Amino acid sequence: MLKGSEPNKINNWICLLERGTEYEVQLIKSYLDNLEIPSNVLSKRDSSFTQNFGELSMVYLYVPKEFEKSARKALDELNEDLESDHSNDSEITDNET
Repeated sequence: MLKGSEPNKINNWICLLERGTEYEVQLIKSYLDNLEIPSNVLSKRDSSFTQNFGELSMVYLYVPKEFEKSARKALDELNEDLESDHSNDSEITDNET
């Protein structure tokens, strides 16, 4: 069922992103939930090990095919906002020195 670190093919669902930690995927899932975009998390993390890296810990976020476009757009907008916030922080730091 769970083979390697590649995302599983699930009928009518698209793997939107993959990360090495579950909390990163859960944060994005919560963001999409607030936008009323359904999603599901598939974790390949082996709970008998405490490591959270490599093939034993990949976590995937899936959305239904019909929501793929709106989910990708939402993630792009979120990334743009985060990059904008980061560049504004850099400007403030530069101006203070």
